[in-house]
Amino acid sequence: MQPSGKIVVASQHYPPDTSTTAAIMAEIACRLAAGHDVVVLSGWPGALPASQTGPGKPRVVAIENRMAGKAALVRRGMSELLFAARTFFALIRELRRGDVVLTVTAPFMLPYAVAAAARFKGARSALILHDLFPDVLVMAGLLKPGSLVTRMMRAANSLMFRALNAVITIGRDAERPLLSYSGMRRNKIRFIPNWATLVPAPRPVTPDNPFRKAIPARFIVGLSGNLGFTHDPEVVFEAARLLKQEADIHFLLSGWGIGFDRLKELQAAASLPNVSFVARVEDSELEALLASADLWIIPYRKDVAGVSVPSRFYNLLAVGRPVVLVSEPEAEAALTVVENGLGWVVTPGRADQLAEAIRAASRSDDGAIAARAVKAASRFDRASAMNAYAALIDELLRNPDLSEQR
Repeated sequence: MQPSGKIVVASQHYPPDTSTTAAIMAEIACRLAAGHDVVVLSGWPGALPASQTGPGKPRVVAIENRMAGKAALVRRGMSELLFAARTFFALIRELRRGDVVLTVTAPFMLPYAVAAAARFKGARSALILHDLFPDVLVMAGLLKPGSLVTRMMRAANSLMFRALNAVITIGRDAERPLLSYSGMRRNKIRFIPNWATLVPAPRPVTPDNPFRKAIPARFIVGLSGNLGFTHDPEVVFEAARLLKQEADIHFLLSGWGIGFDRLKELQAAASLPNVSFVARVEDSELEALLASADLWIIPYRKDVAGVSVPSRFYNLLAVGRPVVLVSEPEAEAALTVVENGLGWVVTPGRADQLAEAIRAASRSDDGAIAARAVKAASRFDRASAMNAYAALIDELLRNPDLSEQR
């Protein structure tokens, strides 16, 4: 017998937004709606795609929301606070005892509102942990480890983790920092990795690829996606500077965010001949873009382990490309790279190591990497992740009494 409670998904990012978070939350909401009544509280206005509407799909309720740029920290913080407050009151209206609410750490204030509303209404709550705050802000240098704001956020986290019934991590490395909070217990943590949105299969490098045609170099190094506070654009640009005399190696950069703004500033000043930019591509062009490069870089700052996991990683594997990961060796993506022989892991901040890894990759004839990458991507599939989310939510729906928290 199906449990009677409904599911509420609270997310600032949801279609028609095209971000990775929006796509992930829509996939989960639609999968859960196959067997349950699902309501989505969305912070993104506009008409839903046809695939998100109709019988058996979630009911979407728009929450008023104003998005500020990531660089406008004060305005962004205020807009996120307002969105979290509006979501709290929407949840108070929507939730009933025995319901389950699922949310994500974007924006970082939202989980506090969700956990509080669920506790107040006698519902159960689960958080998908994409980024751990304030650790992300400390890593990015925006907060000091011992500052008053950091201590206040960590105290709030302890209360939130105590109230939450489940925390879904997308990386194995998140368990250690989570357990540093007094309100967290190991039996609340569920590891459900993200998945490749492209079908895993080797894509050969072809000279007629539209993103490769204009580049005469034999070996192309790619960087794509959103570069935020956790990423290090300088290490990529400095590696390109170190390799500028090697005509066979070229850097193809495509993405958005403050990190790409910084890369464009650096290129405007240096005009490196081995660096090209491509505008952010639509989803329909993503496969061609990822297949255009011989090697892909994911550049993190130091202390990323347990704080953030690159969702783009799985699509890079799906097209059969090796990767160079700039991060600590204990980070989730680094573990996957080493365990499966998928490329190189280099020390954060060491442009010389990154340049040497790129040079080694350009000289490598290990064709087996492509097969290993595709095989690894096949294990991170949508169906397995969706089944894991459905099983967790069913478990929470069948145990509505908060006094029986895991």
